[in-house]
Amino acid sequence: MKVLVVDMTHGGTIIASEFSKLPGFEVFALDIYKTLKEKDSKRLMKNGVKLVEEDFLEELMESNERSGENEQSCGDEQSWGNESDKIDLTEVLTVVSPVHCDLESKIGGDNGRLMQGNIKRMTHHEAVGFLLKNRIDVPVIEITGVKGKTSVVWMLKEIFKDSNPLVLSSLGVEILKNEKGDLKHHFLKKNISITPASILESFNLVCNENPHKNGVGCENANCLKDVGICIFETSLGGTGLADVGILTNIAEDYPIANRTRKASQAKAQIFKSKMVVCDFDSFISIYRPVSSNYDSNLKTHPFNLNLKEHSNLVEKTNTFGLEDGANVKAFDINLGLYETTFQVEVKNLKTGAGKILNTSFEISTFAPAPYHVQNVLSVICACLTIETPIETIKLGLKNFRGLKGRTSIKKYKGSVILEEINPGLNVTALKKAVDMVKDVDDVGVIFGGKYGVTCEEIDESTAANVLNKIGDVTPLMLVDELGNNIKNIIKRNFGYIVNLNDAIDHAVDMGCRNILVIYRSNFSDTKKR
Repeated sequence: MKVLVVDMTHGGTIIASEFSKLPGFEVFALDIYKTLKEKDSKRLMKNGVKLVEEDFLEELMESNERSGENEQSCGDEQSWGNESDKIDLTEVLTVVSPVHCDLESKIGGDNGRLMQGNIKRMTHHEAVGFLLKNRIDVPVIEITGVKGKTSVVWMLKEIFKDSNPLVLSSLGVEILKNEKGDLKHHFLKKNISITPASILESFNLVCNENPHKNGVGCENANCLKDVGICIFETSLGGTGLADVGILTNIAEDYPIANRTRKASQAKAQIFKSKMVVCDFDSFISIYRPVSSNYDSNLKTHPFNLNLKEHSNLVEKTNTFGLEDGANVKAFDINLGLYETTFQVEVKNLKTGAGKILNTSFEISTFAPAPYHVQNVLSVICACLTIETPIETIKLGLKNFRGLKGRTSIKKYKGSVILEEINPGLNVTALKKAVDMVKDVDDVGVIFGGKYGVTCEEIDESTAANVLNKIGDVTPLMLVDELGNNIKNIIKRNFGYIVNLNDAIDHAVDMGCRNILVIYRSNFSDTKKR
């Protein structure tokens, strides 16, 4: 089988290397963004991967089209390329590229050309699912969505901490090990992306920890013998490996692939999971096959993500939310900065084992705003779907106290610091954070952060409008690069301080008993993540 892996920037090197280990596979790699380092290039070539340029695929398509025009039979000899990287056109070439890559415009073609003849398409997510199929024999939970992914992972980690979970999140790869009642965090790698290839990397890191007797990494699930469950945070969809996939929300349906597709289309890959939990609003308005937006949003997709192919879509999906009709709904919500309590109503929830669940119970956890409650509901919905005991869910959520580097709360010099720190902070998150403290007395707001954190930058003009609406009695301090830029367009009183910690000290000195920090962190700045 011939495989061309595209994009070495977002995990392609890992995927290409894994394909090269399979017998009978000939693997090519296209560094479409020109970021491949020399050491990685040498490693790929050592593994037998052939590095090619963009004209490789363009000329291949032209040859494919010419062969079709000549109506050559499949038995005729057809090939293209130099002797060292010749492809037999009677064989299928599978092009593996990220769902967010606009490969069509990169090679001057269109999706029709890339889907014809002997050229097949596969996303990086699908490739990871293919490469790890039947190699993980413990439950798998995958989490995708626009907002809330990492917080959801951390709640799940609390719930399943006694099961020695393997956890992949934007904060790193770790295994929690319960050794005779002593819980130990065993970090395998920090500062990792959440591309689908990182699931492969996480698996391999565990294999390296548990090698075979001959010193070679495992080829099956034996390396996960000490792992009871896998919890994987993944961007832009799912791999199909999950027993339950979580789609937290489509808070913003932002454009991807050079504005040729939407985030909701990519995240539709989560429906390849055995069971899915999805926020009620997104499922009803986007993903349910009878929804008004379904045809325009999802019917035509370059990676065959047509959800109508999944005839059991409704049957395998549970929804959560604050709306009537959700399978898992919260009501009687009492919000608090330290602890929020609410009632959970479960109606006709479908489990992976085919049971139907109807029940209700109370939850107490850290969820200072309605959107945090939504995150909690996604966790409850997923856990019930794989039949986790309710008492286990309640205890894990009771122990969840927020996530440092996302939403967390702490005391400092007599003041309460509520931190909303996120590398993907955008205007929607800013609005929700400000709403958290609208009824809080003696509050100060600190806003700022870094640029170049994620592919999606923040709309400064809209962010300034949000900050302008904060009452004048609330002190506002701007910090760092983002604060320095936005101070030129803001129309209310503010102070500017370069350093975040200095701004917090200043707010304390001003008498702010409650301080909201909204900070767009640099991904590599682990102290703020």
